[in-house]
Amino acid sequence: MATMRKLKLQVQMTIDGFVAGPEGQLDWMTRNLDEGVLARIVQLTDTSDTILLGRKMTDGFIKYWEGVQPESPEYFFARKMVDTPKVVFSKTLTRVEGKNVRVESGELVQVVNQLKGQRGKDIVVYGGATFVSALIEHDLIDELNIFVNPVAIGRGMRIFKDRKALRSTGSTTYPSGIVINTYSPVRP
Repeated sequence: MATMRKLKLQVQMTIDGFVAGPEGQLDWMTRNLDEGVLARIVQLTDTSDTILLGRKMTDGFIKYWEGVQPESPEYFFARKMVDTPKVVFSKTLTRVEGKNVRVESGELVQVVNQLKGQRGKDIVVYGGATFVSALIEHDLIDELNIFVNPVAIGRGMRIFKDRKALRSTGSTTYPSGIVINTYSPVRP
């Protein structure tokens, strides 16, 4: 039996548990990331060869990374984001502008399990709140990497809808104030 690929979540979160403001704002995110945090992001990217995206965040994600210029310190990482195959889940769109992007309109659980069953490195998901919520609800995420930013915003979007038992597999505090907590789901 081939081992299944893991679906890993990488998400920025406030200390009060929000992944975005009420209108999806991300202006609370820590911008001056230190090398440790960046190295962790690169490591998560390097161990994955597929990116899953919810439809709502796709447009901004693709425009942002494809727009990074060679003189930018983010350029090396941006190339990875552009070159890595991306699977966008959407019931409404049939195609999305961008390099290495395909749209998947099939049933979420079936499609994700199909992707996990393919050969290759792990799969990484960066968000949208609604999309990640659905993945968590269906117990499809195998590793949660939560980048807790040293800020509270009081209200906003969450990814956890119900109670969820998790096992902590690591926690590291970085000079920027970000704490990266890693969890895996407790499965019977």
